Amino acid sequence: MTDSQTSNSTIGKEDIARHNSSKSKLNLKGLPPTFILDFHLSTEELHSAENELCACGAPLTYDITEAGIVLGNIVKARRAELELKWRNVRLDEGDSRESGIKSETVVKGDQDAPVKKRRRLDEESKSQAVKVEAVSPTDSSIAGSQTEDDEDNPAKPLSQLSISHPEITPTIDISDSEDSEGSLSSPFDPDSFIGRVKVVRLDWLYESLSKGKAQPLEAYIVYEARVLPPLDASVSARSVSSVPTAKLSNYEAEKSPYVKEGALQGIIERAQADAKPKFPRSQRRDRVRDAMKEDFAGRSFLHGGGSQSQSFTKPTKLIHQTTSEHDEGSSKSLPPMPDWVLQKTIYSCERATPIHSPNDDFIEQLEKIKFARELTGDDVGVRAYSTSIASIAAYPHVLSSMHEVLALPGCDQKIAQLFHEWQTSGGHIQAVADIEAHKELAVLRQFYGIWGVGPKTAREFYYDQGWRELDDIIENGWKSLKRDQQIGLKFYDEFQLKMPRSEVEAIAAIVTEHGRRIAGSELECIIVGGYRRGKDECGDVDLILSHRDEHQTLYLVEHVVKSLEDEGWITHNLSVHVTNSKRNQQPVPLAPLTRGHGFDTLDKALVVWQSQDWPTESADKAADPKAKNPNLHRRLDIIVSPWRTVGCAVSGWTSGTTFQRDLRRYARKVKGWKFDSSGVRERGSGKWVDLELWSNPETRAPTWEVAERRVFEGMGLVYREPWDRCTRG
Repeated sequence: MTDSQTSNSTIGKEDIARHNSSKSKLNLKGLPPTFILDFHLSTEELHSAENELCACGAPLTYDITEAGIVLGNIVKARRAELELKWRNVRLDEGDSRESGIKSETVVKGDQDAPVKKRRRLDEESKSQAVKVEAVSPTDSSIAGSQTEDDEDNPAKPLSQLSISHPEITPTIDISDSEDSEGSLSSPFDPDSFIGRVKVVRLDWLYESLSKGKAQPLEAYIVYEARVLPPLDASVSARSVSSVPTAKLSNYEAEKSPYVKEGALQGIIERAQADAKPKFPRSQRRDRVRDAMKEDFAGRSFLHGGGSQSQSFTKPTKLIHQTTSEHDEGSSKSLPPMPDWVLQKTIYSCERATPIHSPNDDFIEQLEKIKFARELTGDDVGVRAYSTSIASIAAYPHVLSSMHEVLALPGCDQKIAQLFHEWQTSGGHIQAVADIEAHKELAVLRQFYGIWGVGPKTAREFYYDQGWRELDDIIENGWKSLKRDQQIGLKFYDEFQLKMPRSEVEAIAAIVTEHGRRIAGSELECIIVGGYRRGKDECGDVDLILSHRDEHQTLYLVEHVVKSLEDEGWITHNLSVHVTNSKRNQQPVPLAPLTRGHGFDTLDKALVVWQSQDWPTESADKAADPKAKNPNLHRRLDIIVSPWRTVGCAVSGWTSGTTFQRDLRRYARKVKGWKFDSSGVRERGSGKWVDLELWSNPETRAPTWEVAERRVFEGMGLVYREPWDRCTRG
């Protein structure tokens, strides 16, 4: 075995050579059905372990749902439980036991480990005992017992037949054993395996081989639990008649006392049935979609969805009202409506949306439904809910009736019905309750929280890869992740924590200092994002760097990142984009105007930040040389904009998501322009529209605040303060 094949397993060629002399003395015929996990085992190591068991007469199975013992290179109970669940073993978690023994403290073959009493065999049990004999897996009669149906699938040693749990108490006959010392002298109670599964460290097998006697299991058990019946009973009740008689004739006398009559089946057939099929990318996408439909069919939070969910949605309920209710909801009873409501203004960039709304409680419920739509791939539904939420967030009065809701632009019967349900049930919406109780959505929400993972990738993790928690991704898919996803997973808990405004300001001050070392004292650093909109806490930090001299901003982002890395402030550099510098900081060229560009065309760096302010570093390292910086890791985006379009960059990166979207929609539909964080251009000619009056040196904006106001004025919009652009997403 080469170095590349080496694993953490305790199995190796030296082990095999050491045990060859003693394995003939070991008789494991009385074991319950035994399965070997391939976890942390190379193919060679797995086959070696299988051969060792077969040589000792152990009943090896390839169906883990039939196993009483699962051998594996595992030391953690949680890992063992997950491996069983991944292989469709249904466990009674209320009747499980975890071993408290750590791998570092276990002594192989510990003779002081508790051993259950040997089962006493009375006359009745002796008469029912099944005599078994070891058969070599290389027996010529076995090698030749292959039917025509198996020519394309060479069979493995038939001593590795799959078997099922017994329905009756098993018995063991050791009276005729050739070597009573080498026989399995019942180091455990066979009754303890009825309806249960035990995950045992693989060290037990090799320790037993070295001693020539089966060792007590207790010191090696990692996890055990009661096994629940399979959901589809027909799967485990396959008839033995489907297996060629020639395959079974040589083994009728080789059955373990745990074997249930009529439960044997060919290994090749079982392995082929259990093999996970491989699909091309297009088919995997369809499988994800179909699986989602099955999981979310009929869910209340998907009613009236978009195009992707039409096949499993229900129509919105109509509003029923009495005559008195109609009169109460007439326009005479409504509060004074703002102009944007009366004029049916549909763009959120044309109205003020404060950070706090008198209808925050209802908006919070709608945001949960919108997020569920996002996780399930309903893009149309997400946009519809975003529009409704933005409209309600801008409304200055407390909503009191469904008619009041229907008066708001972007709010339809569906939103009015949800408000009626929320109002009449004391703040309860059944759709939200379904979301919070939905297990699949909870997992998708957790995956979505990984930096670098969007809704589509979260769904692929769940439905295509079969992962159910973060540990699954780490154990089975770490190498397949992109680097930003690996970093997002590594610092998952830290990235979930919000930071106060003071910490955002401290980060900005340090970035400004390093930027001015490179570009001079006139470098401007603007904190945008949620901080500028007035949030008390922020999930990340967005900074825009700009300079009145365009030569200073050319490739500036690379130099700033390098300077911060050298001093340890940036611990991980996920990506640096210099798209704007490569096009000499000119507005987006005409060719890609039609699609694909939003607010991400400027030079930028996505990095991980950790404060180097560690006052007790010397004392901490003196006490523990391996002590690490205790400061939390933070997400930081550094964006660089040339001064000619700094107003567009600041307005785009400051505003809420729906506000940004409506700026682009307004520019396209009302002005015929392409609005981008790198500037504005005419869609017809591709000509740059100089809203900030930069072309004439005498009229250039003296400050970035003035430049931002000119963008609003040039588009024919009333300037909105940052704290009036809080469209909630």
